[in-house]
Amino acid sequence: MAWLEITLNTRPGSVNQLATALTGLGFDDLCIEDQQEFEDFLEENREYWDYIDEGLEKSLQGLSRVKLYLEDTEEARLSVLKRFAEEKQLPITVQPLPETDWEESWKDNYPPQEVGKTLVVLPYWLEDTYETERNKVILDPGLTFGTGAHPSTQMVMEAMEEAVRPGMHCLDLGSGSGILSITALRLGAESAIGVDIDPKAETIARENAGYNGFASPEFTALTGNVTADRPLMDRLAAGHYGLVLVNIVADVIIGLSPLLSEFLSADTLLILSGILDTRLEDVLAALHKAGITVTSIREKEEWRCVTAKIAKE
Repeated sequence: MAWLEITLNTRPGSVNQLATALTGLGFDDLCIEDQQEFEDFLEENREYWDYIDEGLEKSLQGLSRVKLYLEDTEEARLSVLKRFAEEKQLPITVQPLPETDWEESWKDNYPPQEVGKTLVVLPYWLEDTYETERNKVILDPGLTFGTGAHPSTQMVMEAMEEAVRPGMHCLDLGSGSGILSITALRLGAESAIGVDIDPKAETIARENAGYNGFASPEFTALTGNVTADRPLMDRLAAGHYGLVLVNIVADVIIGLSPLLSEFLSADTLLILSGILDTRLEDVLAALHKAGITVTSIREKEEWRCVTAKIAKE
């Protein structure tokens, strides 16, 4: 099956109107590339990110366009688009794409990720065919954050190789795909609780745990914000954890710092990651103020991972 990529360019600030008009013509699967939309999204969600790929930012500079895809046999629909572009005086380009199996080709973006000395993160479709002596962490990588490719996640997994002991109970705040909770169980933990603010993450993490053969009571996925939900906070704080994981971003870690001691006892190891080097001192200051002692710091590229324990009285 051959496909065509159609691109319609418009003025800055007009991309939403263009998308609405195209939807009205019956074209639903649209790809919007717009610098202003991207910048507005970042500004509205600033508390959830510390780092944006510079290449992505550069690729969107000056752009305001909509892309869509048609089979090369859809001549009538292509004619509708060309007439629309002519009427609206919009530049339009039609580019044939090389023939490929689009339903399968996306999987090429998710190769096995060997992490640390003993772990490998595998997409679920490679579970039965990938031969390895490493401990397999199996995921559906196309669903949410946490595929094992990011340095912040890798550093936590490497620290967990050294820290997890049989029978340990783990609390994973900001669990995303569930990768760290699953890793803890693979390494011998008795149980793991994953908590994320996004309700979709709860379902996804539970599904990923299932790929690895874990379900309740070994793995529990919850939705909530511990900084705003006191009943959830109390429920979680009632547990005794040997390991607490927080792999988010610096601002969220700083906001959580005053509450972290409620999950920690003298023998609990705390691992925090997702921290840019430029934000490390801010995080360390917040932890110190909360009575948490840093025991080590890992570095990978511009990211930092902090291991800590509650300060002894």
